[in-house]
Amino acid sequence: MLLLLVGLQAGLTQTAIGAQAVPPGNRHAEQPAVPGASVRRTKAGKTSFDVKYEKVLDLLRNDKALIGKIKKTAADYGIAPVHMIGAIVGEHTYNVDAYDSLQSYYVKAASYAGNSFRFAHDNESVSEFVARPEFSSCNGLSDSYRLWTCREQVWEATFRGKTVGGQSYPNNRFSAVFFQPFYAGQTFGLGQINPLTALMLSDLVNQKSGYKKLDEKDAAGVYKAIMDPDISLAFMAAVIRKSIDDYKQIANVDISNNPGLTATLFNIGGSQQRARALAAKRAGGGSAWPEENYYGWLINDRLDDLKGLL
Repeated sequence: MLLLLVGLQAGLTQTAIGAQAVPPGNRHAEQPAVPGASVRRTKAGKTSFDVKYEKVLDLLRNDKALIGKIKKTAADYGIAPVHMIGAIVGEHTYNVDAYDSLQSYYVKAASYAGNSFRFAHDNESVSEFVARPEFSSCNGLSDSYRLWTCREQVWEATFRGKTVGGQSYPNNRFSAVFFQPFYAGQTFGLGQINPLTALMLSDLVNQKSGYKKLDEKDAAGVYKAIMDPDISLAFMAAVIRKSIDDYKQIANVDISNNPGLTATLFNIGGSQQRARALAAKRAGGGSAWPEENYYGWLINDRLDDLKGLL
């Protein structure tokens, strides 16, 4: 009986403890270097990071309806709304310039409606490309995240920077080669979501928010989803939810109370691979923690500003 009680107590303690919570704040005392591309893009716009930061804060501060939508969406996905605020602020400080009002995002999204374009490379659509036998191992996967992650992995292992069947393929990301028909590096809308990311998270967004599932054959539909602010917010929340879940399930680390880390992962992606790398570091009994990048560092550093918006 004593052994049974001890065993039950140990189990209850483990359940209560769960994943280890990452300490608040930044691991770096100073902000990591901002990439040169972001610096050049900002200089080309004759602005500065500080100006862009204040501009997106003003957008959020002056739009109570948007803040209300962020809070509701965050609740739907079981995350704190400050994570979504952090992602929006980071994107519009370092990657794009904020519009003056939310209505401008709706207008921009509407400008793409009815446009005729497709996801393709060298006149081969992505739907034709992933029907090749090299992707057969992915065919049984029905979940959109697992399906498109598998296809991305096949691209990396078999096609990226290689010649297959007499055709050479660019040494670039799957999303850049097939999913950006206008120009490389383009993301869109309030949340700056990549089209491939949207396809990966389509099932989760359908489940949580009720938006229809996306289809790679309907490129205009994918762009509408990531440019329409209302739908884009759902995809932002899905990215953050997935990152938190990946770190908890794979590395046994809870990042749900560190917005700088979720912002970092929103910026660089690859939460599964990064969680696996962290798990490997911690496997020897060490206490390695995930670290924020320049983008996430700003979010943790200005957390009082961001929470003040809510």
